[in-house]
Amino acid sequence: MEFELLMTLVVVAVLIFTTLLVILSRYRKCPSDKIMVIYGKVGTDADGNMRSALCVHGGASFVWPVLQAYDYLDLTPISISVDLKKALSRHNIRIDVPSSFTVGISTEPGIMQNAAERLLGLKLPAIQDLAKDIIFGQLRLVIATMDIEEINTDRDKFLDAVSRNVEGELKKIGLRLINVNVTDIDDESGYIVALGKEAAAKAINDAKKSVAEADREGAIGEANAHRDQRIQVSAANSEAIQGENEARVKVAQSEAARREKEAEALRVATTAEKVQEAAALQDAYAAQRDAEAARSAREKATLEADVLVRAEIEKRQKELEAEADAEQTRRRARGEADAIYARMEAEARGMQEMLTKQAAGLQQVVAAAGGNANDAMRLMIADKLEDLVKIQVEAVKNLKIDKVTVWDGMNGADGTSNTANFLSGMLKAIPPMQEVFDMAGLELPEILGKRKPEAALAAGEETPQV
Repeated sequence: MEFELLMTLVVVAVLIFTTLLVILSRYRKCPSDKIMVIYGKVGTDADGNMRSALCVHGGASFVWPVLQAYDYLDLTPISISVDLKKALSRHNIRIDVPSSFTVGISTEPGIMQNAAERLLGLKLPAIQDLAKDIIFGQLRLVIATMDIEEINTDRDKFLDAVSRNVEGELKKIGLRLINVNVTDIDDESGYIVALGKEAAAKAINDAKKSVAEADREGAIGEANAHRDQRIQVSAANSEAIQGENEARVKVAQSEAARREKEAEALRVATTAEKVQEAAALQDAYAAQRDAEAARSAREKATLEADVLVRAEIEKRQKELEAEADAEQTRRRARGEADAIYARMEAEARGMQEMLTKQAAGLQQVVAAAGGNANDAMRLMIADKLEDLVKIQVEAVKNLKIDKVTVWDGMNGADGTSNTANFLSGMLKAIPPMQEVFDMAGLELPEILGKRKPEAALAAGEETPQV
């Protein structure tokens, strides 16, 4: 009897000990670098809905045998290298954005539930591929909404936009974004390199301009003409560079407009493809048919965009060439006008200088005549008298009369000879010397002849007293 009682106690003790071992073996503690996911019959949530899993982080929980099972989600950060190629920016410039993203499973309650439902049981490569697809899509979307200048210069704004978009989508599968690192940005058209060259050229031109201005200030007293030439050459070079830059900007704007249309068409096509892929999970055959229709529409839109944009570029190129020809014509006309103005201004200065010297000479002549303008005029005429007489003599100098035949009948009007009248008329054709002196305001010397008193009275002069 005592033996049976002892055996009963032993059996009960063994059962109790076994039960305790089973209970202790089903009590699971969650490490700090993992999330323990208990699935099976795990009860309901606050709204009374049946939960698919129970997530435990930083604690422990009892796992009922048969009714429940458990597994772990690793919280170790996952590094994903995203080598994005030929992504379209807002101005349709394709750029390469190699970057690296660090993600990890989130420990927020709601996001942990998403991770338990979507990532439990997946291997690390599968999680990386899933996250990479999401990052690729969101990175392309952010780049399509920004200018290439913003992406290249304002990295903080670009990274902030990428973080917001990517993290919002990663939370849907239970991941969170830890870090974003963009190593470098490049474009296939060389636009970023051109921006750097433009900035360098501008700095060089500013330095050259400063040196030219310093040299000009130092050489002002030495050669004003050289200074003006350097200023005009610098201004012409500056206008030429500005025209080239404006032409490059217009070409870039035209290229950007074309790529913007291509990006819009690509965005529509990509959206249609994603919608069709989602619908394919429900109805594969219908999704395939819709995808083919969307692809056909995308190809048609791309062909139309290429034709329209090519025509617009050709039109704009012809307009730019016409504007360049017109600007060259205007500059040539301005140069010719400046040359004419300079020549006329030099002639005017020479004429002014000559008149100034002549006025100074006249003033000296008047001063030499004792301040009497009439006497000064007589002096000047007396100085030119020899030339006047010479001109009168030259008037008949070349008159050649080889032979004069006169049939003289001595029947002149006053009984004189016709021959005498002919010679007298020829001599009267030469202005008398006395009249030349009278016109000059001078008096004929007595050695050359003296005017008769009646002639003097007729001329309005007083008869000299002897």
